[in-house]
Amino acid sequence: MSVFASITWTEDGAACSLRWQSEAGTPPPKRVIVADDRISADEAYRLACEGTALLWRGDFQNARALLQAVARRIERKPRKLPQAAAAPAEAFHLYRLAQLQRARTLGMLLLPFEDNYRIPLRRAPDVQQACSEAYGPAAGAFVASLRELLGVIGAHEWRKKGVDVPALGARIHPHYGVFAPVRGEYVDLVAKASLPAGCALAFDIGTGTGVLAALLAQRGVAHIVATDQDPRALACAAENLARFGLVERVEPMAADLFPAGRAPLIVCNPPWLPGRAGSSLERAVFDPDSRMLLGFIAGLADHLEPGGEGWLVLSDLAEHLGLRTRADLLAAFDAAGLKVAGRMDVRPSHARVADTRDPLHAARAAETTSLWRLALR
Repeated sequence: MSVFASITWTEDGAACSLRWQSEAGTPPPKRVIVADDRISADEAYRLACEGTALLWRGDFQNARALLQAVARRIERKPRKLPQAAAAPAEAFHLYRLAQLQRARTLGMLLLPFEDNYRIPLRRAPDVQQACSEAYGPAAGAFVASLRELLGVIGAHEWRKKGVDVPALGARIHPHYGVFAPVRGEYVDLVAKASLPAGCALAFDIGTGTGVLAALLAQRGVAHIVATDQDPRALACAAENLARFGLVERVEPMAADLFPAGRAPLIVCNPPWLPGRAGSSLERAVFDPDSRMLLGFIAGLADHLEPGGEGWLVLSDLAEHLGLRTRADLLAAFDAAGLKVAGRMDVRPSHARVADTRDPLHAARAAETTSLWRLALR
């Protein structure tokens, strides 16, 4: 969610103020100084660590180089990690703290934007299309971090080229703030699981890009209701489904979890880790208090047709990190009047599984993603 607060600073002896833009909901820095190409990376790093933001007035490409230099200094700083014998949850929380501190430090290099999304700096790129996709129509001048802008630009490039989804035989085009299906194992599980006999209707809960809804349609389900609370996700899903010619078969719908009625198949791939999301993208990874996971489980019985199945696609990474137990998950099934009719498992193949430098390597190396086939007990 954007934060429309004001950021203030002094420049050429005058007090200045502009709207502050932050998709992560970060409050505007309290201390801001004007900086340009003359500042050194060491000085920029020191000021950022102290909480002083730098409003850039120099060359745009030099600002990018400075941000990279500050990032290298962060990586060189010794990280306080627990001993190998420490609890996995402690390692995870320290890792998250380090990531948040890194984001805070890198977010201290700021850029001015004019009211048409133009950046009034030398060698600044044209970011009007990328910013319009992320923020909507221009609404006046503002200040945002260079780090956020680079995320906006990166999302624009992903949206243009798309993400190849082999199970779908097509590319999905994610929008800004909507999680891309870059880890294909959960899609592969939905592609391989046997559909309930005569399945003509399905609900896709938390559709995101619409990838699972499109896959179910491709597998022959006649009608799919694809729900999400995020307007960006619904717009993204609608665009992808139109690209695939599925607008008559898949109905994107704004809903908190379930639509009205019952279906013989209900699919949900909720965020895999309990915890607070620090940005719109992290809402696809972190589920505060396991709200979506537990809400799906608790409401499934009221929306399944007799003999139907609920497919819960979930990683057990949270279990390996000590954030949730398998007993907790099974107890939630039982309390909701559900039984496990079957389960399909797959091991992830992404690069971080083999990265022994990752503080969470042991948990990632043990991770399994499962499709739980849930039925009424």
